[in-house]
Amino acid sequence: MPQGDKDKYTDKQKHKAEHIEKSYERKGVSSKQAEARAWATVNKQSGGGNRSGGSGQKKSAGSKAAARSDSAQQAAATRKAGSRSASLQEQTKDQLMAKARAQNIRGRSTMRKQELVNALRRAQ
Repeated sequence: MPQGDKDKYTDKQKHKAEHIEKSYERKGVSSKQAEARAWATVNKQSGGGNRSGGSGQKKSAGSKAAARSDSAQQAAATRKAGSRSASLQEQTKDQLMAKARAQNIRGRSTMRKQELVNALRRAQ
């Protein structure tokens, strides 16, 4: 199968890619870039073409689903708003003090660690 050939994709996958492509074009993305992003999204969600032969990889449907699930969970974890704030708890008081100094937080010199964490979260 030559690169760029969409024969191994189902009609549902082709329709989904077309819909995504139109959405990107409405947002002002060039046609070529929109098509590339659309097919990348379809591949990410479904693991490639679902007709016999698939994506050229010898993966079972179960392993494709597991890979998608892992990828989705990892993406969701990075999107969570609290993940950045949670990392403040893991930093030392000196590191927090330096961040507070950089953000010019008043009263930082008398704050305890948890107070610095709270002040930095409010400042974000």
